[in-house]
Amino acid sequence: MNHGGNIYQFAQRLGCLPEQVLDFSANINPNQAVDFNFLHDVRLTPYADPDYCLLKQAINQRYPMPDGVDLELFNGASAAIFALLRSLQPKNLVLYTPLYGEYAHIAGELDCIVQHINRFDSLMADIPKYSTVIFVNPSTPDGKLYELNHLLEKWQAADCTIIIDESFLDFCKMDSVAQQIRHYDKLYVIKSLSKFYGCAGIRIGFIWAANSAIKKLQRFEPAWKLSSLDMAYMQQALANTGFITETRQQTDYLRNLLYTVLQASGLFEHIYPGQANFLLAKLKNHGDGYRLQAQLEASRILIRVCENFTGLDKYHVRFAVKDELAIARLAHSLKEIDL
Repeated sequence: MNHGGNIYQFAQRLGCLPEQVLDFSANINPNQAVDFNFLHDVRLTPYADPDYCLLKQAINQRYPMPDGVDLELFNGASAAIFALLRSLQPKNLVLYTPLYGEYAHIAGELDCIVQHINRFDSLMADIPKYSTVIFVNPSTPDGKLYELNHLLEKWQAADCTIIIDESFLDFCKMDSVAQQIRHYDKLYVIKSLSKFYGCAGIRIGFIWAANSAIKKLQRFEPAWKLSSLDMAYMQQALANTGFITETRQQTDYLRNLLYTVLQASGLFEHIYPGQANFLLAKLKNHGDGYRLQAQLEASRILIRVCENFTGLDKYHVRFAVKDELAIARLAHSLKEIDL
């Protein structure tokens, strides 16, 4: 199983219920910001607002943007990625790797020239003028948080179209680069709301860009991409401002606990010091991630093998941050591993 989050297939193979699986493969906040009692007040009879006015107000209150910057909503960040690249139709695409597969997949469909830059060892490599660059910050699957000022200057000097994916930035205290759109109108920022707010089943993501760029993007978008339930849930979640500080503090604590457990297992050559809600680890002595994944099945634990991330291989595995009980069960199971 190469991807994260397919606990249904995993549970079916093991003969258990999905809720009995400890899913370390999907990097979703284990906590949620909303009590589902709000559902009683959601009106389902009329069509949902096709302009998403209340949800946009909630987003703008949570993430204030300067004049000249607008947003477009999508049915998840993956849908935003596909829509944006199809709209831009880049001829030259620069992907900073390791990187998850959606970007490379759509690049193949667009038949554009793709250049990979390994950010581990060639971060400041030269790029073609007028290219479209894609950078994920904090990165995935290693969770490194980058200060982007020097890179932004480099990309702007080359007159690039810039796409920054900030799907995991809410777990960190760093400000979004979206504030810089007013100074550079070829900058696009992608945001996911499901990961931080612990609601992967509610598919909401959005793109920030200059007003003119958003209007161009909207021409190809259908009405009613989001349901009334999705929007009502996310409006409630965004209003829970206390959840932000609480989640960041809890994630820091649990990520450090997870790091300690992985290190104590003795299975890993290197554990990457990420700042998001997951950790990437490289197995010792060319240990096989699929073999580790298979041995953890007996404990109903699912992890992510990172071979399908551009720039990585089957020796790299990713663990999402979970609660203390789940991490304790992982620690116990790792003691039984023989690679």
